[in-house]
Amino acid sequence: MKTYTVVIERCPETGLYFGSVPGFPGAHSQGESLEELRENMREVLAMLLENGEPTLETEFVGTETVQVS
Repeated sequence: MKTYTVVIERCPETGLYFGSVPGFPGAHSQGESLEELRENMREVLAMLLENGEPTLETEFVGTETVQVS
């Protein structure tokens, strides 16, 4: 079993959740709930992994809070 970090954002206009795996081309999806997004991401990742393990273009490091005056 392989584990990937999914970055999740929510569109304020539509309320949809959008998820993507940093550095993994094509590894993105959306859903009306976090549960739906999670399932959609599993399906997308499984489909992409049918062709073998990808070479990730970037590596997720984390998030940072920056203050601006």
